[in-house]
Formats: sequence, structure tokens, C-alpha cells
Amino acid sequence: MQQTSTQFRHTMTKNQKWVMASTAAGFSLENMDIMFLSFALAPIIAELHISSTAAGWIGSITNLGMLAGGAIFGLVGDRIGRVKTFTYTIFIFAFATAAMFFAHSLSMIYTMRFLAGIGAGGEYGVGIALIAENFRPSQLGRLTSVAAIGGQVGAIFAAVMAAYIIPAFGWNALFLLGIIPVVLTFFIRRHVHESSEFITAHAHAVETHEKIAVSRLFATPALALQTLGLMVMTIVQIAGYFGLMNWLPSIVQKQQGLSVSGSSLWMVATIIGMSIGMMVFGTIMDNLGPRWAFGIFLLGSASVMFAILMVKSAVALILAGALIGFFSNGMFGGYGAVISRLYPTEIRSTANSIIMNVGRAIGGFSSVVIGLLMDHYTLAVTMGCLSALYIISFLVMEALPGMRKLAH
Repeated sequence: MQQTSTQFRHTMTKNQKWVMASTAAGFSLENMDIMFLSFALAPIIAELHISSTAAGWIGSITNLGMLAGGAIFGLVGDRIGRVKTFTYTIFIFAFATAAMFFAHSLSMIYTMRFLAGIGAGGEYGVGIALIAENFRPSQLGRLTSVAAIGGQVGAIFAAVMAAYIIPAFGWNALFLLGIIPVVLTFFIRRHVHESSEFITAHAHAVETHEKIAVSRLFATPALALQTLGLMVMTIVQIAGYFGLMNWLPSIVQKQQGLSVSGSSLWMVATIIGMSIGMMVFGTIMDNLGPRWAFGIFLLGSASVMFAILMVKSAVALILAGALIGFFSNGMFGGYGAVISRLYPTEIRSTANSIIMNVGRAIGGFSSVVIGLLMDHYTLAVTMGCLSALYIISFLVMEALPGMRKLAH
């Protein structure tokens, strides 16, 4: 009999509850940090008198830091343990974010954002590995989605804080809130413990002198194809998210001549759509398997891209944003669940970190690409290109043998 969510919460052990609370909180605070930059970008440009290109590089450098952090701390997590590494990554992005308070030059901003990216990029793979090793495979779709929803909570918190702090104290003061995650590390080190699965796998790796390296992800032609295929899927995932969230309101306002009086209402509606999508995706994945879940949401994303062409009012824009958010970002938690099941315990942290952060580093440039498309082509062409990306991701997913082997 299928467990209800209430029954499931009551059957979790104390350590499992702490794992979920810690990872969801960690992802929430990480996303809070990323969203701080979105809200502070305009005042940074105005204060430092920098070009849009120079400002755009702030986000790109953050994404490159995530890729570096994923490579470094993914391996560290597999070698010394998930819990210690998780706290180290939180310390790095917390202090680098708070240090933005003292950043009054572009070079200082670039440096701090790269360091913050290192911490945030390292946190993801370790957090997902913690979840995967403390719960059954049949539960991972919902649980990684719950952790991903934590990120959306962080986005809402960032929006509220930015609205109050930036006008009153300036953009630098907003980043001081980045020190909050340090408190989380105390509770993690005190209450979260390594799983028996990791302890056993780590002991075996040490005993047999098994190599823990990024090259393990490409050890055979079949494994290399699987890794590259998953990278393509995460690139599309991040490209769709960053591209749409950065451009969607301005695209419609410009092309349809609309104004959105409540931009915060639009953002909240979109985040709610994303969160509902994540829970629906996770439930489908755990009950029908990842192929069904990704198939439905990838084809759904390809279809709803064109909904924006029919928007004729501010209310319709809000609903369209929620619908697009439901499909395009509903899948986010599923990648960690799939990667965790396709790669062995001893390189699970590395696999999650590298694959997702390659997606972030490359997919994060979608904002620039969409801007170029908007400059030279119609809105229909731009949405068609985004739709084509989701079709490509669907075809790649169908071609991966590992995905066909994963049962619910």
C-alpha cells in the first residue's frame, strides 16, 4: 500500500529527518545567495558605472565557480565523507557572500562571487548524496524534489529581504545576510551522521585502493555516453530556467506591450508553480519511474513555451509564468535522484557535482543567447528555440540505456 506523506514523515528516523531538514535548508540558503545577486545587479551597475557586459560576467563567474567547486568538493565528499564536506561548502559560500559587504570594486565582486560559487557548487552534490544514502531508491524522486523546493523558499526570502534592505541600506548590506548559513553548520555537525552505506563503500574503496577521480565518470564508452547525455539534459534544464526567469517578464512586456504592476506577484506565482511541479514530478517518478516523469515534463516544457505567445493581459502573464515554471523547473530535483541511482556510492558525490555544475556553467549563458535571439528574431522564433532544446533533451533521455533500466 502506498504510504501517505504524513505516514512517511512519522516513519523517518531522527537522522533521516535531520538529513532532509539540513539539505533543504542548505539549498534554500544557497539559492538565497544566488538571488541576492539578481536583485542587487541594477544598483551595482549604477554605483560602479559598469557596462551590462561587465555586469553579466558577475553571474557567469559565479557559475564557473560552481563548476570548480563541484569538481573539488564532489571528490572531497567521496573521499572524507558527506557531512564534513557539506559543512565546509556552507562555510565557504556563507563567508564569501557576507564579504560582498566590503566589495566596492568590480575585481572584488568577481573574486567573492567566484568563491561563493565554489561553495554553492560543492554543496549540491554532497547534499544529494546524503539524501540518496539515507533513503530507499523508491523515495528519491519526492525527497530530492522536497530539497529542491527549499531553494524556492530561499528565492522568496531573498526577494522580501531585498525589497526592504536595498532601498534603506544599499545593496552591500543585503549580502551580510549571507552569514546566516554558518549557524546551520553547527546543527549539521551535531545531528547528521554518515550513512552505513557510505561508511561501507568508503572502507571498501580504501581497502582495495579504489581510485576516486572524475575519470571514473568516463571509464567505459557506455559510461562516458551516459555522463555526457546527462550533462546535455542538465544544460537544457539550467538554460531553460535561467533564460526564462531572467527574460520572461521583459519579453512579454516588450513584445505584447504589457506592464506587470506586481512583478513580485509574478515571481511568487512562478515559484509556486515550480514547487507544485517539483512535487508532482517526484510523485510520478517514484510511482511510474524516471522515464515517464522526464518524458511528461520535457514534452510538457516544449509545449508550454508557446503559451507565452497567447498572453494578452497581466493576469495571463502570471498564469503563464506559473505554468512554464511548473514544467520547466519541476524536473530539477529528479536529476539528483537519477544520477544517484546510476552511479555507485563511492563516486556518487562526484557524479552529482560534476554533471549538475557543467549544466550550470554552460546553461547559465542562456540569458545571453536569448538576448541575442530577441535582438534579431521574433518572439515565436525565440520560444521555438527553447522548445527545441527540450525536445533534444527528451531524445537524449530516451537514448540513455541507464534510464531504461531504472524502475520505479
